[in-house]
Amino acid sequence: MAKRRVIDLSRADRGDYVPARGFFVRLAWLVVEALLVNNRLLVISSWRIGLLRLFGAKIGTGCRFMQAIRVKFPWELEVGDHCWFGEGVWIWNHARVQVGSHVCLSQNAFLSSGSHGVSTDMVLRVAPIVIEDGVWVSTGCVVQMGVTIGRSAVVTPLSVVHKSLEAEGIYGGNPCRFIKWRFEKPAD
Repeated sequence: MAKRRVIDLSRADRGDYVPARGFFVRLAWLVVEALLVNNRLLVISSWRIGLLRLFGAKIGTGCRFMQAIRVKFPWELEVGDHCWFGEGVWIWNHARVQVGSHVCLSQNAFLSSGSHGVSTDMVLRVAPIVIEDGVWVSTGCVVQMGVTIGRSAVVTPLSVVHKSLEAEGIYGGNPCRFIKWRFEKPAD
């Protein structure tokens, strides 16, 4: 019987990821996030937003960030106006995550702008995520690196978004597929 291949994890490294802040800033954020941002007892959204902004996040007006959210690197986060981030949202953003205005990220949504080379050397690869205005990423969804979710699209619960989604569609499943139009079919 042929011996099955195994990827040597000792060869894995950061790949194309370059830290945008120094070690001590990243360490300070790690402590602040653990003690205050990802804390169910801190229920005041404006404090959480203030801490994210203090570390470089660009967050518009009228946003609500519920307790116990996680943001890997706030300096790689840009959020428009009047957005809702539900409890348990996790943004693993080694690259820029850009969220438009009037966007809802429901409970336990997970956005990851990084992953590893699967069939080669497991090095870290990064690519931005763009979520356009009016999008609703519902409960428990996963949005992967390099994805753009078009304006006013909806992603149904527990879906995995592997590739970009067209505006105004409703999508679901793993892999995420078109279900129907959210509004009347858009004119071409």
